Amino acid sequence: MAESVYKVIELVGTSTESWEKAAAAAVKRAGQTLRDLRVAEVSQLDMQLKDGKVEAYRAKIKVSFKYEGSK
Repeated sequence: MAESVYKVIELVGTSTESWEKAAAAAVKRAGQTLRDLRVAEVSQLDMQLKDGKVEAYRAKIKVSFKYEGSK
């Protein structure tokens, strides 16, 4: 079996509805420009507040994909 290398990047997705939708938005956007996504790990959840009310949910995620750099 050939050896593989994976790159991990960190993204922050936002949603006005939920943390789940915030994380999904980050994965969806990453999938538009990155190939062979493998794993998405939620590393942090937080909220943006305005006047004491939740304005947006934010999910920080780590996404891994197969590295295809030059040898």
